[in-house]
Amino acid sequence: MKPINDRVVVKPAPAEEKTSGGIIIPDTAKEKPQRGEVVAVGPGKDGNKMTVQQGDIVLYGKYAGTELHHEGQDYLIMREDDILVVL
Repeated sequence: MKPINDRVVVKPAPAEEKTSGGIIIPDTAKEKPQRGEVVAVGPGKDGNKMTVQQGDIVLYGKYAGTELHHEGQDYLIMREDDILVVL
């Protein structure tokens, strides 16, 4: 996959299975992850270089990006502006 312009492909982290106290979270109550690993980065837009790089762990908004299922994996495609922080 090669994103265009200022797009980034992120592989979301798996949803939490347990709380910190050890309570198992049922599938219906799991929250959508807001953390993931950047797997592909576009070249940038209007001469601006991209800030994130492949392999970065990032946090993004709860409803950011478009979901994509490719070769058995789930990914999100989003603009670099949707990324809040690089960890």
